Order: sequence, then structure tokens, then C-alpha cells
Amino acid sequence: MSEALRVDSVITTFTDSEAETGSQTLRECVEDALNSYFQHLDGHPTGELYKMVMEEVEEPLFRSVLDYTGGNQSKASELLGINRGTLRKKLKMYGLHD
Repeated sequence: MSEALRVDSVITTFTDSEAETGSQTLRECVEDALNSYFQHLDGHPTGELYKMVMEEVEEPLFRSVLDYTGGNQSKASELLGINRGTLRKKLKMYGLHD
């Protein structure tokens, strides 16, 4: 299984169970998911963890913000606090552009 899939499955498994109780903050969920990821590595090497985690977080963040703003990229970039050009670049990277 690839590293990205392992992170995704760990995050999905964890957040699904926690969604029932709603007792953890996003920060706590991320920390627990990463701890679980490291346990599942079982000593195997990994690389580009920062990139992998950012990609796992950014795409749903952009999807949610675009949904919230009704697809308005100007409002989305303002809400995110990033330049509209940067947002467009990221949307293209994740295949979320028009």
C-alpha cells in the first residue's frame, strides 16, 4: 500500500470513529492520525511526509471552502487568506478548477 493511501486510510478510520463523539479538535485528530501512521510504518522508511500531509489536508480544505463560498474563488481566497492566483494554482494542482 502506498504511503498516501496509508495516511488516507488512517485518517479516515480515525475520523469516522471520532465523528460519532465529536470530542476532538482538528489538531488532536491530526496528531492522533499521524501517531497512528507512524505506528503502522513499523520501522519502514518514509519520505516527503510534509508534502503528503499537506496534500491530504489542502484538497478537502479547498473543496469545503469553495462549497461554502458557492464556488466564488475571490471569496474563497479571501476566506483562506491567500492570493487568488495561489488559490487558482492549488485548485488546478488538485483538479478542482473549472
